[in-house]
Amino acid sequence: MPGNGNEMTARAPQGTRTDETLLVVRAGEGDEEAFEVLVRRHSPAMLQLAMRLLGDRADAEDAVQDAFVSAWRKLPEFRRDAAFSTWLHRIVTNRCLNRLRSRRPAAALDAVPEQAAPDHQASPARAVESRAAADALARAMADLSPEQRVCWVLREMQGLSYESIADTVGISLQAVRGRVFRARRSLTEAMSAWR
Repeated sequence: MPGNGNEMTARAPQGTRTDETLLVVRAGEGDEEAFEVLVRRHSPAMLQLAMRLLGDRADAEDAVQDAFVSAWRKLPEFRRDAAFSTWLHRIVTNRCLNRLRSRRPAAALDAVPEQAAPDHQASPARAVESRAAADALARAMADLSPEQRVCWVLREMQGLSYESIADTVGISLQAVRGRVFRARRSLTEAMSAWR
């Protein structure tokens, strides 16, 4: 069917900046198929980010779904002064931050996703020690404030620059540095027994 966006996605190489820009423009004009391509392309990274921030797959999936619904609604307002992925990071991060703030002060340990099965050749003692260390890290992460946790995850696990984090979270560069510093200090203290 002419004008439905299939020609654009068939001709443009997948993953190029031009392709992404065209998809965003088309989706902003109401092209659901273009938006579906964007969702498929960005869902894995956004789910990984949400999992790292929330520590619970169901919460992460809900946050990402909410973020994509919000992105679809707000896409006509997207000014394209930042990359679509940066804008989407901001939406997902805000959804996760809202969920973290609404939680009880400490997350239950059973909310932490199960670790991958240990190597069958690893000793049972090593497997128990690894699990205990992972549980200690989960408790330490749960003790961070939601704001510190978000900044630390974006910096240490997602590899974003301080400037990108400031833009994503909507705070000053100095505030980002302070939150990452305090999170690192808290985690270092909490994990000192595991060194």
